[in-house]
Amino acid sequence: MTDTAWETLSNQAIGVAGIFYFIALMVHLAEWASLRAPKAVREAARSEDVAASGSVAVATGPAPELDAARSGRVDFLGRLGVILTAIAAAAHFVSLLGRGLAADPNRVPWGNMYEFTVSGAFFVTLMYLVLLRKYGLQWMAPIVTGFVVSVLMVAVIWLHSEVAPLTEALDSYWLVIHVVSAVIATGAFTLGGIASMMYLVKMRVGETTTGPMSRVPSLAALDRTAYRVHAFAFPVWTFAVLITGPIWAHEAWSRYWNWDPKEVWAFITWVVYAAYLHARATAGWKGRNAAILALIGLATLWFNFIGINYFSTSSQHSYALEAPVTPAVVVAAPIDPGVPLR
Repeated sequence: MTDTAWETLSNQAIGVAGIFYFIALMVHLAEWASLRAPKAVREAARSEDVAASGSVAVATGPAPELDAARSGRVDFLGRLGVILTAIAAAAHFVSLLGRGLAADPNRVPWGNMYEFTVSGAFFVTLMYLVLLRKYGLQWMAPIVTGFVVSVLMVAVIWLHSEVAPLTEALDSYWLVIHVVSAVIATGAFTLGGIASMMYLVKMRVGETTTGPMSRVPSLAALDRTAYRVHAFAFPVWTFAVLITGPIWAHEAWSRYWNWDPKEVWAFITWVVYAAYLHARATAGWKGRNAAILALIGLATLWFNFIGINYFSTSSQHSYALEAPVTPAVVVAAPIDPGVPLR
């Protein structure tokens, strides 16, 4: 295949991925909607409340076969949504592969802000699918798919750029090691941030046995999930920011640390998450305070990922905003000695 064909395949694959992510989102929303109790069940529940207060003697409960049918529908939609998300992730990977193979020479798909953003969204999905069963993240499905759809829309509409060779600073095998570890940590931190956000939401709404929020785990389970995911992501982020990042910086700019805005914000993110884990381990921070601190860390993480590239004028990482432009080669015409110069 030609480079143009690979780039076309990449563009088509990201479109297919976006479609399947959107369908998965709709399926998961239908799954959550199915959790809403039928009218007969809601009326029975209200009757039971009235009976408990002494106003009515007896209340009839929901029909068992109705609950069984609804439970089966919820399970089917949940499995279908995960399958659609996996198909979308496969198309997403093909898009990234196509971007890399479309370049001459072939390279990793991390040459500009469009590619960084699409890669970040892919690793959020990948971390979700990998940790789905281990941490019981099925309830997170509509939030993850909605987030990825939104990020891909931003990338395709506002950040898309043509495939081009890597800049000199990016042309290093340390790029692969550094960026892979950074985006894995970013994906995991994002999932931990979602768990922390839903902790605050559920703390405000309260426990419920019907409706979408009944799908969200208990406050204790959310707090435990957030801690475990953050504990997994933090060592990976440490490896990316404090080990591979400085080594790559030394290779590219002959200095391990340049006080570049992106380096500083990456370190700020590291400090916030270190404080989060330290507070939980030593001071026993749990619940609301821990969730707020985790969300502060997530805000610094995504500001570093995207915001620095737009708001900083001195960052050496500004190459991420757009694809490098290959300078034109000017060929001078031979001078005819018979023509006088003017």
